[in-house]
Amino acid sequence: MAIGPVLWLGPLLLVSLWGSSAPASLLRRLGEHIQRFQGSSGLGLSLDPGGVALPKEGWLEQPLDPFNASDRRSFLQRYWVNDQHWTSQDGPVFLHLGGEGSLGPGSVMRGHPATLAPVWGALVIGLEHRFYGLSIPAEGLDVAQLRFLSSRHALADVVSARLALSRLFNVSFSSPWLCFGGSYAGSLAAWARLKFPHLIFASVASSAPVRAILDFSEYNDVVSRSLMNTAIGGSLECRAAASAAFAEVERRLRAGRSAQAALRAELGACGSLGRAADQAELLGALQALVGGAVQYDGQAGAPLSVRQLCGLLLGDRDNCSSPAPYCGLRRAVQVVTHSLGQKCLSFSRAETVAQLKVTETQVAGVGDRQWLYQTCTEFGYYVTCEVPGCPFSQLPALPSQLELCEQVFGFSASSIAQAVSQTNSYYGGQTPGATQVLFVNGDVDPWHVLSITQPLGPSESALLIPNASHCLDMAPERPSDSPSLRLARQNIFQQLQTWLGPAKKSQVRGGV
Repeated sequence: MAIGPVLWLGPLLLVSLWGSSAPASLLRRLGEHIQRFQGSSGLGLSLDPGGVALPKEGWLEQPLDPFNASDRRSFLQRYWVNDQHWTSQDGPVFLHLGGEGSLGPGSVMRGHPATLAPVWGALVIGLEHRFYGLSIPAEGLDVAQLRFLSSRHALADVVSARLALSRLFNVSFSSPWLCFGGSYAGSLAAWARLKFPHLIFASVASSAPVRAILDFSEYNDVVSRSLMNTAIGGSLECRAAASAAFAEVERRLRAGRSAQAALRAELGACGSLGRAADQAELLGALQALVGGAVQYDGQAGAPLSVRQLCGLLLGDRDNCSSPAPYCGLRRAVQVVTHSLGQKCLSFSRAETVAQLKVTETQVAGVGDRQWLYQTCTEFGYYVTCEVPGCPFSQLPALPSQLELCEQVFGFSASSIAQAVSQTNSYYGGQTPGATQVLFVNGDVDPWHVLSITQPLGPSESALLIPNASHCLDMAPERPSDSPSLRLARQNIFQQLQTWLGPAKKSQVRGGV
């Protein structure tokens, strides 16, 4: 278990959960872009010996199959440690769980664990999720290997990591361990407390979609409402303009090859738009662009906020001869692709499938293949726009998204539906019954509808932050933070005080 200093200021995990077609790919890259921005500007790390100490990187040898004692295969799982606030061996341990992407030193240097650690003298540890980042088994990402990728395997890693790290750092047996996580990792934090209450003392779960769902049409319901939310720069006119822009894109797709070729150039589609599947990829990517402006609204590093997007959709046509909403959507595409360093907004369906079939880790490190596997085998989360009133295109429809699981992994639609049902049965969906878990959500975030937004009991707490986006409570504090966001962070602090106060008194009485 080697530990050594590192100079890499990698991102804190906050990526999008959406499946892994063109829209998913764009949302994932939006999340990663925001992580990098916040990681470089918010960590406050210094290479000066007199500055803030760098976190330490370590590796744990973990069983590949923790549910089969006769299987001796293992992999190395990366973790990060910030011990600068740790005052005693019986102090609490704040365990920041990674999710569907790389986990960097920001996991222990910013966000709730690092911010709250000085108050309680806590040891802060960040644990990267198996099969993501650098914690990928050496054998690669073929389906035989991916059998060992699931939330249940990840929770088994949490248990073995807790035991191994307790020994490694000589943590007191009575020290309370608290889990923190955002998005999918927020669900893991809640489930760790649910399944292992004797090992995990409490959890804070931010933007945690604990309900698995096959057809996630509610995502676009929230996006539509948020585009009308005047508090964040939306309006009825903005939502109408977004709908008009998508209608114009679809009109041009139906208008023949020359119109499709112009559309391809104007909206950054790589490849022909003659096939229906490729048209669906483009329309899905455009939905993700609008959804991303809502999902990450107001966050440092986000290319577009709702206010900015609405300004483009409702702005002047300038040198554009097309209808104003379409011109605004074109400009929004340019802003986002430039910010992400992408030459194309979408690729052909065939190229998407080919990329997702690659099993070598050096080119699949972003985690698209792995996350698609988890949506196919556990969660679903396929965002659709097929219900009446959805302002965007009805493409891509649910069948084409399910087909991706069959094309890449050979899974049938019925097996995916069954997997989603089993996940909710195993964890309890939106009534998990876990005690000492605080669920934190923003009502602008499309994922909050799959989380817990109202207290379920005296020990199942929830905060719903008005006009807040995905995992915004975990972001570095800024002077522009709203009063409701500041109050939510105070409430999180007070909840920890409620939990840890009695725990500390128990330690004192026990003479630890």
